[in-house]
Amino acid sequence: MGNDGLLVVRCQLGEREAFRELVALWHPPLWRYVRGMVGSSYLADDLVQEAWIAVVRGLPRLRQPERFAPWLFTIARRTVTDHLRQTYRAPDTAMAEATAVVADDGLSGVLTTMQIETGLAALPPLEREVLILFHLEDMPLASCAEVLGVPSGTVKSRLHRARRMLRNHLTEKGYEA
Repeated sequence: MGNDGLLVVRCQLGEREAFRELVALWHPPLWRYVRGMVGSSYLADDLVQEAWIAVVRGLPRLRQPERFAPWLFTIARRTVTDHLRQTYRAPDTAMAEATAVVADDGLSGVLTTMQIETGLAALPPLEREVLILFHLEDMPLASCAEVLGVPSGTVKSRLHRARRMLRNHLTEKGYEA
């Protein structure tokens, strides 16, 4: 069992310090994932907090502590999905995000973080999510498949389609992709 698994077992045994360590280890990647899905830092803060509450409630029942990471991202995915459902039901409360203009800094072959984030935001949720999990969170295909609830082959095809869509979008915007 890896370090995550041991931390989870320590949490299940009631060690508060172990939970602090678990949060310190997993909060940044979890926040990046949620931020990439919703496009807002403030909203990501709220949704990640909801996800951690669900983790606290469900941690005692987690049977496979070594599978903590996929379990955590599955909880975050459900939290984001629930939020998006509520947002689509009430379109008046949907947030509109301003698009920032990035000055050309002479690094024509290198995309900035803002350009990539803008490109990701233009993708449909399924494609955006698979790119974030696989490339930004460095999850292996099997873990991505587990989080998304689909076979590995589906993850591969979504990755291929998402990369193509991102490349096309960035090319349309005039970026060298």
